[in-house]
Amino acid sequence: QVQLVESGGGLVQAGGSLRLSCAASGRRFSSNAMGWFRQAPGKEREFVAAISWNGGSTYYVDSVKGRFTISRDNANNTVYLQMNSLKPEDTAVYYCALDTARAYSVSYYARHYDYWGQGTQVTVSS
Repeated sequence: QVQLVESGGGLVQAGGSLRLSCAASGRRFSSNAMGWFRQAPGKEREFVAAISWNGGSTYYVDSVKGRFTISRDNANNTVYLQMNSLKPEDTAVYYCALDTARAYSVSYYARHYDYWGQGTQVTVSS
């Protein structure tokens, strides 16, 4: 059984920063690619960023490139999402997810992620 727990969300002013963390347990964390998704009220779940098992490959949705950085610490079974220059449109519940099929490569398809955290709310005020 895999459990993912997000933390670090909160309310921040536009232009500010937040660092989200996702702690994983129940699986060898280093064996899988990881991703971050977000979902705003009334909208579909959106891919944000993904990272390969050792951090060698990363991928970001265009809207966050240059502002967000995904990283991981396999020794501590944790993946991070550093969010800088936050905008009101970044407001959403952010979820981390584990890709059971990939390690070296990354995917932006939600269906490739089989384990999800409960989410952490990020609210950016203008």
